[in-house]
Amino acid sequence: MSTRISESVQVPFDLGNKRLDQVAATLLPDYSRSRLQQWIKDGQLKVDGETRRGRDKLTGGEMLVLEAELAAEGDWLAEDIPLDIVYEDDDILVVNKPANLVVHPAAGNLTGTLLNGLLHHAPGQREIPRAGIVHRLDKDTTGLMVVAKTLQAQVALVAQLQDRSMGREYEAVVQGHMTGGGKVDEPIGRHGTQRTKMAVNPMGKDAVTHYRVLHKFPSHTYIRCKLETGRTHQIRVHLSHIGYPLVGDATYAARTRLVKGIGPVLREKLQKFGRQALHARALGLIHPVTQEWMEWEVDLPEDMIDLLECLDEDAHGSDLA
Repeated sequence: MSTRISESVQVPFDLGNKRLDQVAATLLPDYSRSRLQQWIKDGQLKVDGETRRGRDKLTGGEMLVLEAELAAEGDWLAEDIPLDIVYEDDDILVVNKPANLVVHPAAGNLTGTLLNGLLHHAPGQREIPRAGIVHRLDKDTTGLMVVAKTLQAQVALVAQLQDRSMGREYEAVVQGHMTGGGKVDEPIGRHGTQRTKMAVNPMGKDAVTHYRVLHKFPSHTYIRCKLETGRTHQIRVHLSHIGYPLVGDATYAARTRLVKGIGPVLREKLQKFGRQALHARALGLIHPVTQEWMEWEVDLPEDMIDLLECLDEDAHGSDLA
């Protein structure tokens, strides 16, 4: 991937009397507003060969010339971490994330993350903000994630997340016997006293989760969730809020419910299930270059398959349909 960007475009007269940064955002939509503003400030985006301020008004007819060098976005370490790549082309990469893998380096997890593995697989990712990561999965949530391989793809994918056109579906096993599907439309924000947790909060951001039942067990339910929004811990918070926390969720389930009547094998399985039973099963999006609608789906991981089989056997049935 080239580290140099060269583009030129003439300002149409109908964009006259508008600020340079506004015109640039209109004529160069492949780049984020913040990046364009930085290029204007650095003199890498010029007007008729001259450096101008972002707030300067244009009259129309000027030539915008962008000559920018993409700098490395961080000093992260590239590591040879195995990646389960479901799809890859010049613009995007779709990966099936395993459990126990942090997505992005942070305090306490500077190495051994998905981002470190991406840099080893595709060194050019270093030149894209957050190495092209546009959305995240929790450390112990498995399943599909899309990663941008170019700035243009990143802008397009972020826009799809913001306008809710990207399709994301998850499967989960929750505590409790649901009677049917439904929708949770409750805002999510930071927890009032426990700052590492999220919670339903009237002052939070809007969040909508749809869920439907795939199979009912005596004391648990296997469900599929579809996100309209993508708030931190959204499914975990919403399902806990309505009284159906995820199996294994140590953060949002007060305790594992071990109802009377379950067998010793299931009891042990529930007690030892070491993560939230949540899997990002399906992903759909508009390809940022071809504009083609693309979809992927990956099977449940072994631990969730084993959990469902154990629930089924305990209920003395074998049909999960």
